[in-house]
Amino acid sequence: MSTNPLLAGKRILVTGSTAGIGREIAAEVIREGGQVIVHGTRPTEIEKTASELGPSATGISVDLSAPDGPAELIRLSAEALGGLDGLVNNAGIFPRTNIDQVTPELFEKIFAVNARAPVQLIQAAMPYFRAQGEGAVVNIGSINAHCGQPDLLIYSMSKGALQTMTRNLGDALGGEHVRVNQLNVGWTYTETEHRTQIAEGRPDDWLDHVPDVFAPSGTLLKPHNIAPHAVFWLSDRSKPITGQVYEIEQYPVIGRNRVADS
Repeated sequence: MSTNPLLAGKRILVTGSTAGIGREIAAEVIREGGQVIVHGTRPTEIEKTASELGPSATGISVDLSAPDGPAELIRLSAEALGGLDGLVNNAGIFPRTNIDQVTPELFEKIFAVNARAPVQLIQAAMPYFRAQGEGAVVNIGSINAHCGQPDLLIYSMSKGALQTMTRNLGDALGGEHVRVNQLNVGWTYTETEHRTQIAEGRPDDWLDHVPDVFAPSGTLLKPHNIAPHAVFWLSDRSKPITGQVYEIEQYPVIGRNRVADS
C-alpha cells in the first residue's frame, strides 16, 4: 500500500476484473487502500483472482447480459462491502463484426454488455451514492469510440454509446456529487489480446513487430499503464471533475496525420 493511499476506506466494484485491465485496476484499488469486488462469470477464475489479491478482495459471479444482472451485482457488492463508493465499468466483449456480419443477435449481445449493463449498474448504484452524498464512476471505453477499425463495427458503436452516456450523466448527476468519467483506452497488450492476434494468424512474437506508428514507445500499453488513471478518477483527488472523456494512448488520438511516415 502506498504511504498516502488515494482510496483509503473506499469500497469499489470493478466489473470484468478476473484478468487484463480489470484485474490490474482491482489490484491498484487495493494498493491504494481500497476494498474491491472482483467480478466475472467464471466462479473458478473469480475465486482464484480474489485469493491472489488478498483479504481486501471479494469475488462475485453475475452475468451482466441478463436483464436483472446489473442490479443483482450492485446489491451483492454493497452487501459484501457494507456500501459502495465507486464503480468501474470495465466488463466488455468485442466480437469481430463488419457491415456484412452484423446480425440482430450479435448487436443485442454486444450492446447488452458494453452499453446497457453500464447504465443499469449506475442506476442501481445511485441509491447508495445518494445515501452517502457522493459517488464516483469510471467507464472503461476505447479510442474506437471515435471511429474504430472496420471489423469492430458493433463494438465501436457500443463504446460511442458509452462515451455519450458518460457525458450525459456527468452533466446530469454533477449536482448530486456523483461523478462519471471515462477512459478511452488505446491498443493494450493483455492475454486476451494475445489470443485474439494468434487466432487471426499472427505469429507468437507479434508483439515484437508492432509498427512504430501504433507504438511510439516501442511496445503496446500494458494494464499497469491504465490502472493508475482509473484510481485517480475514482479518488477524491480528481474532484469535482466530471463528464470527461480521457484518452489513454501513446499519441494524439484525434487529428493525427502520419502519412509521411507510411
